[in-house]
Amino acid sequence: MRWNIVSRLFLVAVIAAALPATAVEHAVAGTVTKVDSAAKTIAVKTADGAEHVFKFTEHTTVHAAQDIGHAAKAGAVDSYLAGKKGAQVVVHYTGEGAEKTAVGVDDLGKGTVKASKGTVTGIDRAGHTMTVKTESGAEETYHVAEDATVDTKDGVVKGAEYAEKGAKVTVHYTVEGGQKVAHFIKHL
Repeated sequence: MRWNIVSRLFLVAVIAAALPATAVEHAVAGTVTKVDSAAKTIAVKTADGAEHVFKFTEHTTVHAAQDIGHAAKAGAVDSYLAGKKGAQVVVHYTGEGAEKTAVGVDDLGKGTVKASKGTVTGIDRAGHTMTVKTESGAEETYHVAEDATVDTKDGVVKGAEYAEKGAKVTVHYTVEGGQKVAHFIKHL
């Protein structure tokens, strides 16, 4: 049987419509304010004062600060984060509003992360660095960590695919050995 182009396109459209939609993953950085084991939720307050509440499941992974970039531990989010009020985290999630579900939580530790807003003025992909002109007018260069997360309007991408020149961003970074290391970059 010969299929013409219209028949083939129709078949592709039917198959695509039958496949489940892939949830877009986003991320937010902030400070843990509450972990509710009974409700299976984690509350995180961002630098702008907004509080986000995420549901977690047995499939939600946790990366400890010293283990980021290594294998994640699935489940036990509540027991891992128990007593970690004040820890700075990056929560990877799907959904929106009251229906946000944490896919993964990167624990960056307590009191270690700083944030800076600005415009990307330079990128050295080979050197894994990004230069940002901050709101104060200073030019700051950040080493982009291998496991850095970048949240764009289209979802999360890996650090190697970070911002383009001219992009407005908030960079969440730590200072390690005198060097600013970007762990989370949020497109504004």
